[in-house]
Amino acid sequence: MFLLPAEFYCNFFFGDRMMTIKSTCAALVLALSALAANAGAQTVNAVDVKPSPQQVAWQDLEIGVIIHFSTNTFLNREWGDGTADPKVFNPCCVDTDQWMKAVKAAGVRYAVLVAKHHDGFTLWPSAQTNYGVKSSPWMNGKGDLVRMASDSARANGLKFGVYLSPWDRHDPRYKDPAAYDKYYLAQLTELASNYGNLTEFWLDGAGSGGRTYDFEKIIQTLRTYQPNTMVFADVDLFKYADLRWVGTESGYVPFENWNVVDRAGYLRWRPIEADTPLRAYHWFWHPNDEASLKSVKELVDTYNASVGRGGQLMLGVAPDKDGRLPAVDVARLKEFGDAIRALYSHNLVVEDHAHVAPAYAAAVDNDPDTFWSAPAGSHSAVLEVDFPRPVTFDRTLTMEWLNDGQHIEKYAVEVYTQGHWKRIVEAEAIGHKKIDIFKPVTAQRVRLNLLSTTTEAHIREFQLYNDSDVKLP
Repeated sequence: MFLLPAEFYCNFFFGDRMMTIKSTCAALVLALSALAANAGAQTVNAVDVKPSPQQVAWQDLEIGVIIHFSTNTFLNREWGDGTADPKVFNPCCVDTDQWMKAVKAAGVRYAVLVAKHHDGFTLWPSAQTNYGVKSSPWMNGKGDLVRMASDSARANGLKFGVYLSPWDRHDPRYKDPAAYDKYYLAQLTELASNYGNLTEFWLDGAGSGGRTYDFEKIIQTLRTYQPNTMVFADVDLFKYADLRWVGTESGYVPFENWNVVDRAGYLRWRPIEADTPLRAYHWFWHPNDEASLKSVKELVDTYNASVGRGGQLMLGVAPDKDGRLPAVDVARLKEFGDAIRALYSHNLVVEDHAHVAPAYAAAVDNDPDTFWSAPAGSHSAVLEVDFPRPVTFDRTLTMEWLNDGQHIEKYAVEVYTQGHWKRIVEAEAIGHKKIDIFKPVTAQRVRLNLLSTTTEAHIREFQLYNDSDVKLP
């Protein structure tokens, strides 16, 4: 959009009377300045923003792990300063297959390996530096942990991704932004071109206060080799990433979860990933640290407050100095997976043969690949299920079909009792998956009442569970 200087318009319209209508001219100058400032801004509404096919597929993964294993593992610390001797990295019994089998038992569908943490130590034999596994005694300097982990992930049916820390406390080039950007891009090219398809590329801004990275070039380079990779970054770090951080490391989504985020006037579909370690406050393994292992109940609560609020759960796991996940961690991961399967494997709508109108069948068939659509152009709708006899339940699970965007703004779950409908849940966003938990209720008729939708809503699943009697370890 081309605009002449505002003074031109004032002189053109008012000529010699400029001074007598100063206030009018000032208002015109302000209006034209605002118009010019917003000429390139988005005019689309948040409800019109839709996800990419890759984002839809990523949200269906629901649970991932991020794996921390480096020199910190052998030095009993969380943050390396870049001075550790590569010789300290010498695990005796690396078993990446054990890692992946253990996390798969927890219901995990993708694994992200921290290929380089803030200390700059690389877990692959990078041609750009000697500071990494190729200078360690592990496998006589011939090891490649990224290769091993990626191969094991895929062999166990898991997707794979990497984390390459922007902050590097070892490499002297970090002091020269131009030189370091070239170094970082070269390492990124190695990871993006040599280890198969990457589901996620993980970024964070730790230690980077005051530093500006060329993220546009970083993502351009990544996309050259990995056009389908989802880029995770905090909204404060990078404006155009595909995924966003929840804001804490608790694993909880503490707010109504809308997938579209407004970043300084720029609207983008950026689903939430909520990261939290399996051991409280610890991302790397530490000796004599058994008390930090989270309980099954804590992990289940985290699942309900992340995946159950339309987000993604990213669980941190850490191999020990031998290169294996500790036996207690392996057992806890399986207990967590077993608990989630026990809680959400008996859908009463299906198992108790609920009756539903044929038009709604796709929303109650236990198949998230099908969905029911409300009448075209509608802004509210009701989906009712009727049981042959009263059933007791204490939670509902609802999934919205998001390919066309997130449309449900307010909804309720209601039961028919004593001649009228009683509301037991009222909330706003549903998104990918919403789990609502309440005191057990008994009813024969239950309905999902979509109170307000931006256009016709789409429901993949509406499920009921009675899990108040499930005993967690």
